[in-house]
Amino acid sequence: MKKIMMIAAMMVAAVTANAQNEVGQITLKPTVGLNIASMTKADGSKVRPGFVAGVEGEYGVSENFGITAGIFYSQQGVKGNGEIEIDLDDLKEMGIDLGVGILDIKGKETYKLDYINIPIMAQYYPTKGLALKAGIQPGFCVNKKYKFEGTASVNPTAERKSFNEEYKITEGVKGFQFAIPVGVSYEYANFVLDARYNIYLTKALKGSDSRHSVFSFTLGYKFAL
Repeated sequence: MKKIMMIAAMMVAAVTANAQNEVGQITLKPTVGLNIASMTKADGSKVRPGFVAGVEGEYGVSENFGITAGIFYSQQGVKGNGEIEIDLDDLKEMGIDLGVGILDIKGKETYKLDYINIPIMAQYYPTKGLALKAGIQPGFCVNKKYKFEGTASVNPTAERKSFNEEYKITEGVKGFQFAIPVGVSYEYANFVLDARYNIYLTKALKGSDSRHSVFSFTLGYKFAL
């Protein structure tokens, strides 16, 4: 009986030790999750749900404090309702003859702006498993596209036809972004549920005051090196 109790005590001690933020320990955490992205000062806009994934490493400075650095692929941008009116006479000058009148296009538009983000954060553990975090995050735009899904007609009485197009954005989007990420996470059995909000200090577009606004919810698995 004494041996069984001793073994049980040793197992509890081992589990407790592994649950702590060990000083000098380096861990890696592959992560995947969901972005809820939008942009400020974009009237009538809607959030763009997106994918976020990457890996984050942590160094244990003390039992209650750690430093992390990561790299993530982050889908951001914004959605909205759009309407485009094009004078068909203008198209004729470009060699496109669709008749006379106004080409009316209505539907949903999406600005697909994807980034490689590099968050560097400080983590404070007020209690076992729970971490409060804040830091800095440079980001680099690696994908810029505009998508329009809707219908089009050449006059009010004509039958509306489906119009779905996607274009690469060649200018107007800033390539570098800088944000302050803040958040909270909880670790249980090496799984880490993380929620953070990215406060952007840089403008997203040239000639506009609009900035990204991104909530991220991720699940990761943490293991020691």
